[in-house]
Amino acid sequence: MLTPVARPAGGANAPAVAARPDRKAAILLAAERLFAQHGYHAVSIRQIAAEAGVPLALVGYYHGAKHELFHAIFAHWQPTIDQRLALLGAVMNGAEPPTLRRVTQAFVEPVLALRASPEGEYYAMLVARELQYRTPGTDRVLAEMFDPMAHAFIDALHQLRPRQPRARAAWAYQFAMGALLHHLTDYRIERLSHGKNPPNDAAAAPLLIDFITAGIEAALPSP
Repeated sequence: MLTPVARPAGGANAPAVAARPDRKAAILLAAERLFAQHGYHAVSIRQIAAEAGVPLALVGYYHGAKHELFHAIFAHWQPTIDQRLALLGAVMNGAEPPTLRRVTQAFVEPVLALRASPEGEYYAMLVARELQYRTPGTDRVLAEMFDPMAHAFIDALHQLRPRQPRARAAWAYQFAMGALLHHLTDYRIERLSHGKNPPNDAAAAPLLIDFITAGIEAALPSP
């Protein structure tokens, strides 16, 4: 069930058709799908309404202007960010000594679980697209939603490798993010493996974690 992300406008601005929660969810999912496939600036509110199968007026009624709808998509997925931060906190403040591998697991595993759902697939595509083709408007949303988490993981890496500059830990995070996003959004692996590796193969998760951990170890070596 989707958490409400915007207050519907009432009174004279309310649509003539009945408001239903399933329509609100349909609009959010349609926008996510279209933004992921075509980019934020290439999609109109009218196209979103058509994709969702709802009257045009309902888009603004539930989610406001287009930029507010874009923000609502990321607000809907905030629990995944919260989960990653909670796992990171458990690693860094738990009874067991923190390790780079456990930090990597906190970074990767919630996203892989999200990616296993059809809805999460489009969200992963959307994040990758907007990071690559960033504009000032969309970048503000990405900075608001993702930068605090990024700083938390960079700080954790720096804490584990305090003799390395924090700026170097930021590079390690950036490279780890690149590997994760590429794994989430590039489907060529099935073709490149001659059909032996399906894109959503859960068995690849430990390999990805090993790969990212080894890369961080190389970028932030212990003295």
